[in-house]
Amino acid sequence: MQAVLLAAGMATRLRPLTDLSPKCLLDVGGKSILQRAVENLVAVGVDEVVIVTGYRPGMIRAHMAERFPSLRVRWINNDRYAETNNAYSLMLAEPEAPGEFLLLDSDILFPAELIRSLLACPDRPCIALHRHECGEEEMKIVCGESGWVTDVAKTIDPRKAAGESIGFELFDRSSRDRLFETLRRRIVDEKRENEYYEASFKEMVDHGFGFRTVDISSWPATEVDTIEDLERARSLFR
Repeated sequence: MQAVLLAAGMATRLRPLTDLSPKCLLDVGGKSILQRAVENLVAVGVDEVVIVTGYRPGMIRAHMAERFPSLRVRWINNDRYAETNNAYSLMLAEPEAPGEFLLLDSDILFPAELIRSLLACPDRPCIALHRHECGEEEMKIVCGESGWVTDVAKTIDPRKAAGESIGFELFDRSSRDRLFETLRRRIVDEKRENEYYEASFKEMVDHGFGFRTVDISSWPATEVDTIEDLERARSLFR
């Protein structure tokens, strides 16, 4: 099983903590966010990881080499990390992700059971849904009663949202091909270099390519975007 981790961003909202370190290497309870993520991926059977770096890539490579010397890691660097967004980073991963893969951002703290719940979903692609009351900042999901996504975007009216996408998706070969085709067209042909990859998910949904939601609300997952997020996460692992 292969996982693609996106770790290219500068995390400016976490400055000054990220002035000298990528966000994924920040310490939470004695381990980096990245180490906790990779340990849980390995625990559920992931045996190869594709990591897209950008900001301070050498630090991430050294960290992985020290803590996971036997894990197969494929490296990609987004040299344009300062002027692009995570859709661009994901597009760069296409040559190294030829089949089914799990996609996640590298700034999420989560238990291994959350990944197992995604792997147990019979439908592909599937997307993790954290059901809670959303605000303007969250990446919001709207879904029907059957659990299929009907819309995904930050700009959705929070009152219409079923919850939040925090950055876990699973693709089979067919949905993988459609994803990268959509990403290439939007980014290369249409010059949408600074958008979230969920914009491509939305286009796929709008053209009839379904995403099944997997409710992960019972698992203590948290995304680290701000100092407040980091302190909240550290309190969980004290």
